[in-house]
Amino acid sequence: MPDGGPCRVILLGMMGSGKTTLGTALAQRTGWPYHDNDALLARATGRTARELAMESTQALRDAEAASLRLALREAEPTIVAAAAGVVLDGALRAELRRAGIVVWLHAPPAVLADRAERGPHRPWLAGNAAAWIAEASVEREPLYRQVAELDVDTQAEEPEAAVSRLVAALARLGCARWLGTGLAAAEGS
Repeated sequence: MPDGGPCRVILLGMMGSGKTTLGTALAQRTGWPYHDNDALLARATGRTARELAMESTQALRDAEAASLRLALREAEPTIVAAAAGVVLDGALRAELRRAGIVVWLHAPPAVLADRAERGPHRPWLAGNAAAWIAEASVEREPLYRQVAELDVDTQAEEPEAAVSRLVAALARLGCARWLGTGLAAAEGS
């Protein structure tokens, strides 16, 4: 989102891409509130992602859309970790582009699978997580690229280095007024 747009960072990427890790670190650096998809989903529906996924994929997708829309109503500045699947919906992709600065977090599918398998709330990965993530990545990566203004390879870049780079980018993109001491910390690193 260019100058004058909302100072809202939307972290987008596959399960295991580091949205929670980077979102938490960016929130600590900037002092901005962080809204994790799982918490937003529970707030919007009263259910967990696991419960919704066990019901149906469509129930989960509908809830992810509702939680994203809830997050996009949060006052700026803010950091939002969006569900990986929201990118599959064309209307949501358009909303993402208008809503703030979309940052695509990515890593090789094998790395994502290793990280995601450790999460207890991902029943759709049961069996062959690597194959599911590899297949989903092929479908989703072009869509992530389409909406992202910035990207972070979370295998190649440590969280603190990525946060410093993102804070500098936020300043360039017109969010300096919201950065306060976080910008000074980024420039000092």
